[in-house]
Amino acid sequence: MDFSQLHYYVPAEKIDNVAIVEKNLIIYGGTPAGITAAIQATRMGLTVAIVEFSQHIGGMTASGLGATDLGAEDAVGGISREFYQEIAKYYKKEKQWTFEPKAARHVFEKWMKDYDIPVYFNQHLAEVVKENGEIIEISMEDGRHYKGDFFLDCSYEGDLLAKSGVSYFVGRESNVTYQEIYNGIQFGAPHHKFEKWIDPYVVEGKPDSGLLPGITEDDPGQLGYQGQGDHRIQAYNFRICLTKNSENRVSFPQPPHYDAERYQLLLRYIQAGVWDAMKLHTMLPNGKSDLNNYGAFSTDNIGMNYDWPEGSYARREEIFQDHLTYDLGMLYFLANDSRVPVAIREEVAAWGLPKDEFETTGHWPHQLYIREGRRMISDYVMTDRNCLQQTFVDDSIGLASFHMDSHNCRRVVIDGRCVNEGDVQVPISPYEISYRSIRPKSEECINLLVPVCLSSSHIAYGSIRMEPIFMILGQSAATAAALAYKHKTTVQDVDYGELKQELLQANQVVEWDSDKIDDPIKRMEGTFGK
Repeated sequence: MDFSQLHYYVPAEKIDNVAIVEKNLIIYGGTPAGITAAIQATRMGLTVAIVEFSQHIGGMTASGLGATDLGAEDAVGGISREFYQEIAKYYKKEKQWTFEPKAARHVFEKWMKDYDIPVYFNQHLAEVVKENGEIIEISMEDGRHYKGDFFLDCSYEGDLLAKSGVSYFVGRESNVTYQEIYNGIQFGAPHHKFEKWIDPYVVEGKPDSGLLPGITEDDPGQLGYQGQGDHRIQAYNFRICLTKNSENRVSFPQPPHYDAERYQLLLRYIQAGVWDAMKLHTMLPNGKSDLNNYGAFSTDNIGMNYDWPEGSYARREEIFQDHLTYDLGMLYFLANDSRVPVAIREEVAAWGLPKDEFETTGHWPHQLYIREGRRMISDYVMTDRNCLQQTFVDDSIGLASFHMDSHNCRRVVIDGRCVNEGDVQVPISPYEISYRSIRPKSEECINLLVPVCLSSSHIAYGSIRMEPIFMILGQSAATAAALAYKHKTTVQDVDYGELKQELLQANQVVEWDSDKIDDPIKRMEGTFGK
């Protein structure tokens, strides 16, 4: 199987004498947020360009995450809602929230064509030029330059905000930082933990033999205390599109650098009587599924992503390839290794990669699931107190309604057994997101908006970080940029009253009707692991 095109980063060759691209709005990142932003800006009369790091648009929505992390259906409005309406049309249904990757790609590519939005691919940010607090232009590794009146950072990592000198944080804040409850180190979660005592050592019972792969530490002095802040982030994985359709199925190939011993911990867990690594299949149309992490040992490559947010492009490529090897290797191991019970091998081997998805990348998703990268620190930081409706905002630009969701951040040894740490799953009701959380402090940058790596604590971001919400925030950010351009002002000085009216006219939902029936615990059923 050809994985030659399956990369995060391939160094770009220099282009000589390339023309400078000048637009009213430059959007860095062809994620769903970038796409909805481009459409909204175009509708409001701005010229726009999307500058995308990879060879693909659509981010996770077009790369395997077909099981929409929805929350409350009525909290989704604007172009985000239009996307799901287009998905319904694609399948000739009245309503459709789940979809195949190729369906999402079809909608996004159609929109780019319909709105005549130029997209520049393989654009690796190299430098940002600022004058008097304004971004003047951004330049790429290949020598291209983009000038704009306003800029949006719609990347999952927050590379543009960082190079623009905007404050940010990486990791988990202490609960003390923002007076939260669910931030920082978290032990004792009821989900995604080892349900049996599993020995962590290469030779069982012998610490001197070393730790099994996938266990990051066994020093009791490094465990920390509940709620303590640290540098760690929640685990990444690929959202893997699978099928059982024999006519459309490719058996799991052995990945590059495969090492069966990497799954010795999983094998011990299976031998202890627990088989749940592939439990979270969400069925999609046409017999496909969206496979996500479930349980103590699954598709999350726990503890192996800490360098990603601030890593060089080359370092991220190493992490990307390691996650590919880990996830595909796990499927290959479960389907083929003779040590795995026959019933499990047969169950896993019945699945495969769909031939009609991701044709250029070996039928494997091209986007790694970056569940969190950098997070901006602006004049307003969204916290778990917003999620729990203990604190309210007066400048809402959209709603979030998915539960507070952090995947595990590390796998450690406590008293001679394996323990996962960092999982949080807390139900919430829809709540409002502040405009101040997507714009930098005025002293740092006056013409940049950040709808993806917005100003939020780690645990609040665990609720906000869902693709429908990113589409909402992208549209709202573009609306604010259009108003700032219209009135020749800064993003900080946009009049919220006018912004709210524009958002309402664009069918955004900026307030939650408390009379609506909403059971957040019921909505969480079956969603653990998103």
